[in-house]
Amino acid sequence: MKENTLVITGMGAVTPVGIGVAAYWDSLIAGKCGVGPITRFDASGLPVQIAAEVKDFQPSDFIPKRLVRTMDRFMQLAYAAAEEALSDSGLQPEREPDRVGVVMGTAMDGVTAIANTQAAFDGGRRASPHFVPMALGNIAAAQIAISHGIQGPSLTLNTACSSGGDAVMTAAMLLRSGEAEAVLAVGGESILCPIVVSSLSQAKALSRRNEDPEHACRPFDLNRDGFVIGEGGGALLIETEEHALARGARIHAVLAGYANTSDAHHVTAPCPDGAGAAACMRRALARAGKKPADIGYINAHGTSTVLGDKAETLAIKAVFGGRDSAPPISATKSATGHLMGAGGLTEAVACIKAIQEGVLPPTLHLDVPDPDCDLDYVPHAARKVQITAAMTNSLGFGGQNSSIILSRYQK
Repeated sequence: MKENTLVITGMGAVTPVGIGVAAYWDSLIAGKCGVGPITRFDASGLPVQIAAEVKDFQPSDFIPKRLVRTMDRFMQLAYAAAEEALSDSGLQPEREPDRVGVVMGTAMDGVTAIANTQAAFDGGRRASPHFVPMALGNIAAAQIAISHGIQGPSLTLNTACSSGGDAVMTAAMLLRSGEAEAVLAVGGESILCPIVVSSLSQAKALSRRNEDPEHACRPFDLNRDGFVIGEGGGALLIETEEHALARGARIHAVLAGYANTSDAHHVTAPCPDGAGAAACMRRALARAGKKPADIGYINAHGTSTVLGDKAETLAIKAVFGGRDSAPPISATKSATGHLMGAGGLTEAVACIKAIQEGVLPPTLHLDVPDPDCDLDYVPHAARKVQITAAMTNSLGFGGQNSSIILSRYQK
């Protein structure tokens, strides 16, 4: 392979359908859904009372106890995913601390810490001395770096729902520029608090299927009515091939292509014809040196919004053609909800597992196909298909578009 090939040697995932890559993947393939009533706070007075929460997460299982109370939940979820990815990779950053970096992606940082602290402050309580570090997005990466002695580049991105994908791209740029030999790309998100749920509800962005939460997130279905807030963490350890081989690492996949574009259209609505997302996919293909026909699977952004799913379908058709030529597509947010900054990483993990296992995860709850969404979305059940390359898209507020291509590793 060419000298500047980038490879994935570690994976981590903390999701509403499973903690750890194995549990996450098994649940996706089994069609398990992680959406249910909100338990984090009393949502009875809100128009939306459902979310995809991470269940049975004990921070002290992954984080030193002395740090747990100093970290907001989005940091804890990211940290846990990073720990799994580092362990999976076998990398020991302390052996070359200045040649390892961290790139963190998060859409809304410590918004829950801000909301909860303000509510307590208004109720007469003092603000914790840990409040500011808990609210800052970059402290998640800092905590990971401190714990492992990582002294290379440390960057944090806030590009809305494309933050996780953009963290992968930024990690790749650091590696190809020679700034590092290995970079941990991490995403983390937990935005479940009354003010965020209320705001997104009023914007009519969220599903209001409070009476049937399990079937609320239904990407590409005619009766979809908005996305479901999720939370989680994801991580990939990315290295130069030379560095990975020199230390005898197991290589999961190749990071073949990546791209970022902007719609330059609207703050919240996607470009109706999907032009920006289509341009992003084309750039990722060009960087990977691949043709559309080389892609065997697309993990769509697929949030279950009326405008977003239609625009992404049009974008995919513009690049890959119609149903006869486009690859199978699925939206795993139908199972996990929308993990925002963590989504790009966890969905990249799903792509890698699909390549490794020869199985495509399904799009759940696609009962009545929307005529405007007329591609193969792998409805209801997983499908056995041998593939060598997969693409994952992450599209965010502000017209942010990210596309990542993973492929099978061959020496």
